[in-house]
Amino acid sequence: MTVTATPIPILSDNYAWLLTDEESGAVALVDPAVAEPCRDTVHARGGRLDLILLTHHHDDHILGTDALRAEFGCSVFGARADLRRLPVLDRALIENDTIELGAAQARVIDTPGHTRGHIAFYFPQGGILACGDTLFSLGCGRLIEGSAEEMFASLAKLAALPDDTLICCGHEYTEQNGRFALSVDAANPALLRRMAEVHRLRKAHLPTLPARLAEERAANPFLRATSAVEFARLRAAKDVFRG
Repeated sequence: MTVTATPIPILSDNYAWLLTDEESGAVALVDPAVAEPCRDTVHARGGRLDLILLTHHHDDHILGTDALRAEFGCSVFGARADLRRLPVLDRALIENDTIELGAAQARVIDTPGHTRGHIAFYFPQGGILACGDTLFSLGCGRLIEGSAEEMFASLAKLAALPDDTLICCGHEYTEQNGRFALSVDAANPALLRRMAEVHRLRKAHLPTLPARLAEERAANPFLRATSAVEFARLRAAKDVFRG
């Protein structure tokens, strides 16, 4: 029993994610900002869509939801904390809720920082982490509504997941994140290896995601921060970085 994840490029640098429970054939979409490419991918995979999972309320993660629900009759799940800022939810979720995708289950993780009501979905079958804009490869989300302390705690929750967890985040930011990471951790061999891989993938016009959590712990400066104070310093530096 396993869940697989396929990135769907949308807008200029976003990804929606198509999640499939291989045992039952059940399908979910994570953060479908634009209906058309998501619809095309669903039809190409057999035309089944059971769930839409929303990590947070920003338009570049939710705007395709209602059109897809109208076409496929799927359910929509999102954070109870953002009930009034999300499309109408069939289920409003809180930390440690369990959701089902066919034979697979996911645990809901509360990850405030980027937004107040941000959540992530962890499927142990397949090791899939749909984390929206909390954790990026070699980076993390901006602090738009939350504090550095909140984001540091949220990242700590995600960093505690198993090594082979696959990070399925919301944007193709890895290359630019890596430039900042090199500015603060240039001698890190794990970071240098990751950036070589990133350059190869982007030169071939391929996604840099999903990324393995073990590699991110070794290379991502925001996961390597040892305190909220250090994290806040790094986040502030990244906010003004122009490299």
